[in-house]
Amino acid sequence: MAQDISTEAKRFKQVREDLGKTQSEFADLLDAGSTTADIERGKKKITGKIVTELLRQFHINPLWLYGTSFNKYLETSQNTAPKIITMDASERENMIMVPIKASAGYASNVLDTDWYNELPAFNIPLPQYKEGSYRAFQVNGDSMLPVLQPNEWVMARAVENVRQANDNKIHVVVTPDTVVVKKLRKTESPESILLISLNRDYPVIEQTVAEINELWEVNSKLSFDLDVYEGQEAMISLKQGLDSLRSEIASIKKGTV
Repeated sequence: MAQDISTEAKRFKQVREDLGKTQSEFADLLDAGSTTADIERGKKKITGKIVTELLRQFHINPLWLYGTSFNKYLETSQNTAPKIITMDASERENMIMVPIKASAGYASNVLDTDWYNELPAFNIPLPQYKEGSYRAFQVNGDSMLPVLQPNEWVMARAVENVRQANDNKIHVVVTPDTVVVKKLRKTESPESILLISLNRDYPVIEQTVAEINELWEVNSKLSFDLDVYEGQEAMISLKQGLDSLRSEIASIKKGTV
């Protein structure tokens, strides 16, 4: 008769597969020997040390692991919801506007109610903006070309914590001293994320989650110069195409040497 696989063994395997790790790689991360094969087959018990490492490294809920909770993760991640909101005369939440000149001040004044009152605010009467908190940020620089032009505005919805963020979407990330607009990519560790510019001239930034004060997912933008956008997009696409062609030629030359 085939051996029944325990709930914890099945869920342990699920965690490994979700992380995209081999059995030997996962064992190395958890200091669980040379492979996790015996644990996944139910031939070896999951030790308290392994449970601790699953919690410490990946926020895996021990109760979920053993089948007594529906919550896979323990929410220990940084709260990135807006710290202050403002209301209009009809008790509707305003969409506060953060221009480039105010970005540095915004990062350092996220808890200052009086400072927020100095920023312009408005409402958009569209269904896309009825649920959740929204904020408008002006784009600084050309790191998000060709999708976002310098000085354009992005409208973004508040994200409560990094775990709830949608991977590979453009976000506004507010830290104690900066406000940046980047594509967010999660990493294997819940302690950090990658912030990626669409303009390849800019490096990828590894951002510590604990330093993120607010997180906003961009869902729309406001542009005033469509002609410039189209021209610059074509130039960026041409440049990227030439860079790719140069790389291919270099690879061919190396292969014929």
